[in-house]
Amino acid sequence: MNCPEHNPSSFLTCERNWIYYTLIFTGGFWGAYTYILKGGVFCNAQTGNVVLMAISLGSASWGRAIYYLIPISAYIMGAFISEMVPNTVKHTLSIRWDTLLILIEIAAVLILGFLPESVPVQVSQVIINFIASMQYNTFRQAEGIPVATTFVTNHVRQVGVGLAKEFQHRHKDNTGPHKKMMTHLNMLLSFIIGGVSGTIFCGLLAGKAIWITLIPLAAILTTLLHADLTTEKNLMEKKPSGH
Repeated sequence: MNCPEHNPSSFLTCERNWIYYTLIFTGGFWGAYTYILKGGVFCNAQTGNVVLMAISLGSASWGRAIYYLIPISAYIMGAFISEMVPNTVKHTLSIRWDTLLILIEIAAVLILGFLPESVPVQVSQVIINFIASMQYNTFRQAEGIPVATTFVTNHVRQVGVGLAKEFQHRHKDNTGPHKKMMTHLNMLLSFIIGGVSGTIFCGLLAGKAIWITLIPLAAILTTLLHADLTTEKNLMEKKPSGH
């Protein structure tokens, strides 16, 4: 199916491509951070934890199986909250849930950077599980194209699909598939750049490396706050694409 053409002005600020590229950059950074410093795991998604829980159940390691319920439950709770509270937030605070979520992420990142190295890695893992789940469930479409901001499996697949469509329709004047492929490719590259940056800064700053992601998150927060309180103040009832 071809990606429909949209007028860029029809999208809310929280749907802009650069917001999504910046968010997935932080996702890549967090992935490197948790793998290098917090137990050799990836907390941005839960496939690995579910597989490991299944292996534990299959080998009758009941305690280990229960252990994996902790990050899985944190991820479920993040999705639950991000699904329940958006309307309440915008009617109570005059800002969107998307904006408040970035503020929550900034607070979480500040806390993570202050945690002593002696704190069990599971604490950091659960916090990132929680905020990654909320981010994944909240930011769903970049200018009309469904994307994920915390992991890249679908982006890798969509680049392959896009290349196939480019080849199949190379003699046709259709920019939709190309735009979609480039969005997924840019998401993938942004994630990789985030992972590379995370690796470098973890080597330089150890646990406080995660504070580097405060910079892109602050840029997003400033932009979304400005939109909510000024240019999009009268559009609070308009839902972002995919919701």
